[in-house]
Amino acid sequence: MSERKKAWQVLTMNTLAFTVCFAVWMMNGVLVTFLVNNGVFEWDKAQMGWLIGIPVLTGSLIRLPLGVLTDKFGGRIVFSLLMLFSAVPTYLLSYASTYSEFLLASLGFGITGGSFAVGIAYTSVWFPKHQQGTALGIFGAGNAGAALTSVFAPMLLKYLTNTGANLDGWRQMPQLYAVALVVMTVIYYLLTFSRKVDSEHITNFMQRLEPLKYVRVYRFGLYYFLVFGGFVALAQWLIPYYVNAYGMTVVMAGTMAAIFSFPSGVIRALGGWMSDKLGARLVMYWVFGLILACCVLLMVPKMDIYTPGKGIQTLTEGEVIAVSEKEIVVKGKVKEHRFQLKPKVDRDFSRENGFVVFPKKDFWQEPVVKVGDTVKRKQLIAKGVTHIYFQANVWIFTALVFIVGIMMGIGKAAVYKHIPDYYPRDVGVVGGIVGVIGGLGGFVCPIIFGYLLQATGIWTTCWMFFTVLTLGCLLWMHSVIKKMMYEQVPELMRKIE
Repeated sequence: MSERKKAWQVLTMNTLAFTVCFAVWMMNGVLVTFLVNNGVFEWDKAQMGWLIGIPVLTGSLIRLPLGVLTDKFGGRIVFSLLMLFSAVPTYLLSYASTYSEFLLASLGFGITGGSFAVGIAYTSVWFPKHQQGTALGIFGAGNAGAALTSVFAPMLLKYLTNTGANLDGWRQMPQLYAVALVVMTVIYYLLTFSRKVDSEHITNFMQRLEPLKYVRVYRFGLYYFLVFGGFVALAQWLIPYYVNAYGMTVVMAGTMAAIFSFPSGVIRALGGWMSDKLGARLVMYWVFGLILACCVLLMVPKMDIYTPGKGIQTLTEGEVIAVSEKEIVVKGKVKEHRFQLKPKVDRDFSRENGFVVFPKKDFWQEPVVKVGDTVKRKQLIAKGVTHIYFQANVWIFTALVFIVGIMMGIGKAAVYKHIPDYYPRDVGVVGGIVGVIGGLGGFVCPIIFGYLLQATGIWTTCWMFFTVLTLGCLLWMHSVIKKMMYEQVPELMRKIE
């Protein structure tokens, strides 16, 4: 078999294995929710949050050591052993009867999330530099495993439990996931080939970790915190978001959330191709720019508010001799002064049907004086009231979230295009630490969202957080690129400015 065919066969197997691992990694989001909603376990929101977050945390922290092992021993053996070992705690989850047992099993199968660091390093050694963006993007499409679990796991649970008649049937689901891991391990090992990065220049462990001293690595990590960590966080957070902000059922909310997660995973391949053709930096400019624009629009909450508007003040001293909804008459020393009011129109925007894009506004004025009152010059006699209603239309919201998901998918590929360019011999180590930081974003972001929601009571605070984070990433990247341009072509930069 030619080297080219071997490369594409390895890429295919890496992508399939990563899809299976990612589906297992996201299993608790559906399973824990199902068990609590059906009264199998009585866990509170905090306990549920930990069970959903623990696999994400494990899979994030293990990425660096797995990246180091892949650089040293090669991806074929490391990926195979990873899937085989993770199948054990996945299977044992089916025997969990207490919170502690469930937590320990979740901690164990969370190592499937480390498969990304292995696959990135193993894929990159099979492709030349000009094709690595495309190859890594195709591999990263395995993120779609999250959407597969979100969509099909509820159906599987419904079937296994006979639509709730036999709730103990849920235990078959982790067993089936474990079997899928074992089967994938066998197929993967038989259809891949051994190869590892040239590491003859490395003589000890500390040399292998040397790239971690560069700030650039952590800058890439911050980018990945946004595009990958944000993706993982939103894939889980959007379900309660739709339920609470738009009154949807959990099933409908899961379907809407899949509109975000599924394309974001699949589109990653396009992001890799674009990074190869256009350059990763240009792609990241577009990614950050569009995410920022969408988050600015998304952070405007659904609202139905009343706020002070333009009132009416008297021009002179006098006595109020007539008051109505349309007019106030003040008798001054010389003559009567008539002030026309804008009357209130009884209108309930929230009851009006239709596709509302822009905010709606009503304005009226209400008297604050009565007949017989004596008023002074420039005294307020009628207050203004402005009623603003913003529907935050669910389809516009979903369209913007869809764009954010697409950009995150493209951004994930573009970030990892940088790594083999800057660190061709240390893809596993650098990819591992970048993956750790990104994975931690998937663990930390929902916690941040929760605290922001608790503090403000506003669901759109998550988009406010992403707005600040995206702006920070964009400004940091631009400042670094500008500095690099000044160092390499100072005359051209001065002409441009």
